[in-house]
Amino acid sequence: MAKLDELINKLCPDGVEYKKLSALCEIGTGNSNRQDACENGLYPFYVRSQNTLLINKYEFDEEAVIIPGEGGIGDIFHYASGKYALHQRAYRIHPIVDELLTKFIYYYMFSHFKKFIFMKAVNATVTSIRKPMIEQFEIPVPPMEVQCEIVRILDNFTELTAELTAELTAELTARKKQYEYYRDELLTFGDDVEWKTLDKIATFTYGYTDRALDKGDVRFLRITDINSDGCLNKDAPKYLKLTKDNKKYLVNQGDLLMARTGATYGKTLYITTNEPAIYASFLIKINLSNNIINNRYYWHFAKSNLYWNQANKLVTTGGQPQFNANALKQVSVPVPPLPEQQRIVDILDRFDKLCNDISEGLPAEIEARKKQYEYYRDKLLTFKEKKN
Repeated sequence: MAKLDELINKLCPDGVEYKKLSALCEIGTGNSNRQDACENGLYPFYVRSQNTLLINKYEFDEEAVIIPGEGGIGDIFHYASGKYALHQRAYRIHPIVDELLTKFIYYYMFSHFKKFIFMKAVNATVTSIRKPMIEQFEIPVPPMEVQCEIVRILDNFTELTAELTAELTAELTARKKQYEYYRDELLTFGDDVEWKTLDKIATFTYGYTDRALDKGDVRFLRITDINSDGCLNKDAPKYLKLTKDNKKYLVNQGDLLMARTGATYGKTLYITTNEPAIYASFLIKINLSNNIINNRYYWHFAKSNLYWNQANKLVTTGGQPQFNANALKQVSVPVPPLPEQQRIVDILDRFDKLCNDISEGLPAEIEARKKQYEYYRDKLLTFKEKKN
């Protein structure tokens, strides 16, 4: 970055001028709808998601920055170059002056636009934006040589980060497959291990019905709080006020909760913290006889093919999938002696920690790469404002 420092010291030692996008760019939406997309289309079709579709007609032939007008505000950005089509609720930002690189706008908006738009919002979230809001966004206009050097650095850094992330993601995928293999292998027993249906070794309790709050005394656990790995989602928690009526629905560390309906049916959550929480009515608390079966052992089993082969046959369809207590009672589980269960848990927990714990292992390394990239990007795109 020495070259960039030299350029800034030489060409703009007193800072750079900031201008509103309205003075620098043409801003507008497209005219296409999602149903216009086709699988083998000739041109990129930018909609309101991170994924780019294809289409057989184009509306624009230019360089532009594409952002959604709804959903993913401040998180989704595309750099378009050439012929493309645009959704009617997505915006194109196309420079109309020679003093600004489109790729520079792209990187700067990626770094700063979300903070700007949320400062303009009256609520904690922004669900949609309009053209006047975009027009008010201010962007620095350093000399072209400075912009070119910043774009060159960030292009290289972006490519390197993407390669490293892809390698780590591939490694994480391989580790997950390794975990799945050993899990199913460890849970496959001979004739000397008895299988028991859950109605013989567990009781079931449905959760509490109430309206979720943004703030409250205790967390309110819902079916959407269980992710695909059977772990607790950290995003967008909801809460309840603790009352004498809902107190009996409090969960403890080590409890098991299963989603009984919807797309996440059958997913089982193992409570890993002592954070006060109440479980919702679309969840079933599984109360196992712990003198027979270990809760953590069951949780690993509930992620295995041995479990899902049964669950997918027992679930009732027709509208929303339903996997209620009557169906759950029929699930059969291999029950080796408790010491053997603990041995299996110890092995599988090590794999699970490596795959899913965000504080260590490969997911943490992927997150660290992302934060490193964001740090240097933001540093490169922070300028002293020139005083008039």
